[in-house]
Amino acid sequence: MLTVEKIGGTSMTAFTHVLDNIIFHKREGAQLYNRIFVVSAYANVTNWLLENKKTGEPGVYHRITQQQEFRSALQLVAEKLKELNKNYEPLGLDLAVADAFIQQRVDQAQVYLDSLVNVLASGYVNSANILQAAREILASIGEAHSAFNAVNILQNRGVHATLVDLSGFDDAQALTIDERIRQAFADIDFLKTICIATGYTKGTEGIMREFDRGYSEVTFSKIAVAVHPQEAIIHKEYHLSSADPNLVGVDQVRPIGFTNYDVADQLADVGMEAIHPKASKPLEINAINLRIKNTFEPDHPGTLITRDFVSKDKHIEVITGADKVTIIDIHDPLMVGAAGFDLHLMQVFFDLGVSYIFKATSANSITLLIWEKDLKPQLVAALEAKYENVTVQPAALVCLIGSNIDEPGLLARAARALADSGINIRSAGFALRKVNIQFIVGREDYQTAIVALNQALG
Repeated sequence: MLTVEKIGGTSMTAFTHVLDNIIFHKREGAQLYNRIFVVSAYANVTNWLLENKKTGEPGVYHRITQQQEFRSALQLVAEKLKELNKNYEPLGLDLAVADAFIQQRVDQAQVYLDSLVNVLASGYVNSANILQAAREILASIGEAHSAFNAVNILQNRGVHATLVDLSGFDDAQALTIDERIRQAFADIDFLKTICIATGYTKGTEGIMREFDRGYSEVTFSKIAVAVHPQEAIIHKEYHLSSADPNLVGVDQVRPIGFTNYDVADQLADVGMEAIHPKASKPLEINAINLRIKNTFEPDHPGTLITRDFVSKDKHIEVITGADKVTIIDIHDPLMVGAAGFDLHLMQVFFDLGVSYIFKATSANSITLLIWEKDLKPQLVAALEAKYENVTVQPAALVCLIGSNIDEPGLLARAARALADSGINIRSAGFALRKVNIQFIVGREDYQTAIVALNQALG
């Protein structure tokens, strides 16, 4: 069957496992083909080019935004990429060819970036658009590097592999992302080749403008919609599990096995992404099943996510949460009975581009939970200027998530498990569909809460 498969950066870095556990595992001859692999850059490469996704440590892009000399930093990245190439020579990579490719790509990018920087310095153009273009150019380098290497290694092993470079470096056509993808795959006979596609796609709308660092999964999703495979697969470094094994212990978790896209959205909302939510929607709408597999356990079927799955048995599929969140409580006596009070509050959040994860209300107060990184001084200032009392505190969120958890007594059992562990619930809530029961607790209680809920309900 035709599959579209996404391979993340950590897995790509351990490419010997990709070869053994994904590409060649129990396959030979024609069985190797009829697969499209969408690859991320090797681990840390996009961090060097843009900024560290977790720490914010600046990369080459930062130097451009600050109008600093960037060429030496970019060439340093090129040298790092060549050092990475040496790791894959034993797998069959032609080192001279690979080094020449990435140097040529970096040099070409530098020419483009020089032009952008010169235009930016003129002061005659919108800097936001110029910087966004620079971000796109830099991001594309990492995926082109890993995709080229993968194809070179496979070809040198006697496999018919096709590089589908969606970065459009040599293509001046004004194509949308969808148009570029359809055009790139239009004349390929999938039965006779393995396609290796870049996770970055150039398009007139700018893939990073809308999706930023989630762009490779968006490319994966759009390719799947274009070719409509029997299954879409994401290979990760871990199973999509019932809880975080680092918190509760490896022996206390299990792969989820089966779930639906609604549950996947709930997971993404609290930072436990099976897939970027904007990438999952096209798959869900087009009824394309998504499988999450562990790169290092190739014989395990992983977890299948479908549009219509509902567990026959009432049970919790995942216990998860986040401890890098902040609770904001708005108290105002004028709130009671005031139509549209919520609207004005939400306008403040909208104006500052802040989204909330959780919301609860009473007669005179509204409690919201946001990501700690979104707690901007101007947000607090704007709220304090409008409302009588604004309370801001660090917090943690713990969740019970599943496709069928509408069980009498579940809320009481969960609350009892937390109380027995000495944990005070600061707020709680769930929507009518009951696919996600949420508890707000103190940040210091996060791990204890996850462990307690897993022991009582997992």
